[in-house]
Amino acid sequence: MFRKLVCRLIRPAGYPQAVARFSSVQETYPDEASKASQQYFNTPMIVERKLEFPTKDGRSRRAWVENIDSVEERKVGMIDLHPEIFAVQPRIDMIWENARWQMNYRKVNLVQVNSRAEMRGGGRKPWQQKGLGKARHGSIRSPIWYNGGSAHGPRAPTTKFYMLPMHTRLFGLKSMLSIKLAQDDLHIVNSLDIPTNDPTYLLDLAEERLWGPSVLFIDDTDLAPENFAVAADSIPHMTIMPVYGLNVFSMLKHDTLVLTLAAVERIEKQMLFFMNRADRAKFGRKFLTSQV
Repeated sequence: MFRKLVCRLIRPAGYPQAVARFSSVQETYPDEASKASQQYFNTPMIVERKLEFPTKDGRSRRAWVENIDSVEERKVGMIDLHPEIFAVQPRIDMIWENARWQMNYRKVNLVQVNSRAEMRGGGRKPWQQKGLGKARHGSIRSPIWYNGGSAHGPRAPTTKFYMLPMHTRLFGLKSMLSIKLAQDDLHIVNSLDIPTNDPTYLLDLAEERLWGPSVLFIDDTDLAPENFAVAADSIPHMTIMPVYGLNVFSMLKHDTLVLTLAAVERIEKQMLFFMNRADRAKFGRKFLTSQV
């Protein structure tokens, strides 16, 4: 039963009739045979690739590869995705740690109060040291005086930067990629080449494929195709980003994530390398903020 269901999903409609027609036409008319093959056998191919650091059971997640050179959606193939990156149990706490880290490390506090040395006046001793029965003071700008300087006030610039451990950053990325794939908000395209630089083309493309209001495009390089860069430049809710800039906060902000095939290869290669490196503990030690 399962085999019949899989064959029905993969094979196009009229598959047996196509086989019979193709075999009969092939013997008599070679040109007609090629046309029949293009008509009935133009189905996406499942191309398996050798995954680096494969799982013990050998299983993987598969996703469709779509085209982007036309508004109408067309499946051009399938790709194997590593389950340790695109099929992990998401951790909301890890996602929140990454989002809070990204929101805080860009903030710089510019509030500053004057110390006793920066206050105006108070250059002389308010009264003599002895003889008056008063407490000893050297300046009216002492922190214990009214309108005196501040002893431990904020000093600008004060940054909120801190470094997350490597495993927290990796698990945040894996959680977001897995969530996007599970919610059908992750789409893989063969490339970012589009036939025109008209922004309307990208808007029609997103509307036709139900991509959501905001879309994040990820490629393996920071040099996008000219037509795509010009078309996306005037659309504020569509962002192009190189693969080395992929982060949790940007994936949270955008409804749909679109990856190229080259970006998928680069993401898996880099993340699997850091997940399986022998000196992972030693490598993450230099990012600790508690060290002297």
